[in-house]
Amino acid sequence: MNLGTTEIILLVLVVLLLFGGKKIPELMKGLGKGVRSFKDGLNGKDDDTPAAES
Repeated sequence: MNLGTTEIILLVLVVLLLFGGKKIPELMKGLGKGVRSFKDGLNGKDDDTPAAES
């Protein structure tokens, strides 16, 4: 399934209408934290272990 420019623009407009401009950075920040947590979980890193200080 390939998304063209028109479809991407429509998706962005729908997201803007649903969430508003102020909520989008918060959503992206939360998504980034979730992805980072998922990657750390796959790599075997745990939040309970202390981070190595450099």
